Amino acid sequence: MMKQTYRVATVLKPGERKGSCWDLLLLKSDERRVRRRRLELVHGDFVLVDFPEPVTLDQGYTLVLENGWQVEVMAAEEELFEIRGRDRVHLMQLCWHLGNRHVPAQITEEWEGLGLRVLIRRDHVLKAMLLGLGATVTEISEPFGPLEGAYHSHGDTNHVLRNT
Repeated sequence: MMKQTYRVATVLKPGERKGSCWDLLLLKSDERRVRRRRLELVHGDFVLVDFPEPVTLDQGYTLVLENGWQVEVMAAEEELFEIRGRDRVHLMQLCWHLGNRHVPAQITEEWEGLGLRVLIRRDHVLKAMLLGLGATVTEISEPFGPLEGAYHSHGDTNHVLRNT
């Protein structure tokens, strides 16, 4: 069967979708910020996104196609380092060192009650620095949702890049 390309008409934020999805779009963190691109769906077809401004397609967003079908956006698993500090102050110090190097990072509290942690993409140089600073660094694989830079808006419509 020949693969089809479907055009995206609109984007819905988590909780706005009505009904079930026809397919899934699995994207890594660095693939979720798009303006105009053809993206492959899990079952082999494609969607064409063509937005007037860049949009961040976060976990749980829904693409509504021109034919009304819906596609759920899912964050793909990535190879990451999980970083933990001795305490909250130490973890803040570790975050400062990562931020000083402009490293994309996700700061999260684990649901199992194990406390705060920071996730970054695996990088042996950063691992050596963090270990030298007394961090606990563990290799993991899970979806990655780093914070966007300070110049991006999470405003009313679709995570559009703010032009300031």
